Amino acid sequence: MNILSSENTPLADFGGLLDWPRLQAWIEHSELPGQGPVTAAQQLTGGSQNNLFLLTRGTARFVLRRPPAHLREHSNATILREARVLKALADSDVPHPRLLGACDDPTVLGACFLLMAPLPGFSPLGELPGRYARDPDWRAAMGPEFVRAAAALARVDHQAVGLADFGKPDHWHSRQVERWRAQLDGYQSLPGYTGAHLQHIDSTARWLQDNLPTDGRIGIIHGDLQWPNAMFAYDQPRIVGLIDWELSTLGDPLLDLAWILSSWREPGDPQVGAADPVVRPWDGFDSRAEMIALYGELTGRDMHSLPWFFVLACFKLACILEGSHARSLSGGPGKQMGEFLHDYAVWLMAKARQLTMSL
Repeated sequence: MNILSSENTPLADFGGLLDWPRLQAWIEHSELPGQGPVTAAQQLTGGSQNNLFLLTRGTARFVLRRPPAHLREHSNATILREARVLKALADSDVPHPRLLGACDDPTVLGACFLLMAPLPGFSPLGELPGRYARDPDWRAAMGPEFVRAAAALARVDHQAVGLADFGKPDHWHSRQVERWRAQLDGYQSLPGYTGAHLQHIDSTARWLQDNLPTDGRIGIIHGDLQWPNAMFAYDQPRIVGLIDWELSTLGDPLLDLAWILSSWREPGDPQVGAADPVVRPWDGFDSRAEMIALYGELTGRDMHSLPWFFVLACFKLACILEGSHARSLSGGPGKQMGEFLHDYAVWLMAKARQLTMSL
């Protein structure tokens, strides 16, 4: 049985990622917008861990998000966690994709998946488009927009929205180093990988353990607030949604702010070189100090412990990026990208070292 597009040609299955007979049957019995079968499908770029497809059904369009063909241990659980947090945020002022549905039956597509309303915008990566590139005032608005989105998430009462059990808040701060160092050490089992070779990783881990904050809070954290995970409108400097919630959990929301700040560049930072993922042009952006002041104003948080979170953000992100590098050496896709991410992990540890030495 061929599933036909609006041009009466078979819809592509994208290497087996979309089983059209099963998916069409599932959609038919769902409450998704539109009528009839899906008549068009386009694979979207941007997801490094999951696959995104823009589907058209009648006059409606929606985005399907699913894990890659070769599932990792927690791929299905992660997708369902994303669906859960998006549903919980439905009535909040946090900009995010609207959840339309989720499938917890992996027999439909070989993996669990979720469906979202598409967001009209772009994810900043490399050269900025249109007026963002031409107008420094538009670039100046991007930082505060990012901070306002993070602050809105920090203000959400995780218990009130049904996420009281979304993570392990007990002793969260003291568990972070062991948690991410164990993940880094676990890459040693991958064939072809000879070790992290990240200078300052041990001294940074010790510093974090020796300087634990005493005034932490627990809330929902996105877990990966980098430029590619914030979509901006084309027609005005405004965030339309935070995307890619696969690392979301319960933790101290100051880590999200620190994660954003790790994407910032200021005079005196270590040189990044070709691995720098910062958006361009950079002139016009607020300083880190201005971003910190705005976040404190919006959330009421005392910022004196923020340096610890900044160092943790660099440490944690370096551990995560090194995993992509390790998998690329063991036969996974994107060896060149793996090298790029390793170089950026090296920079993150240099930045962490610079900060710990200045305190």
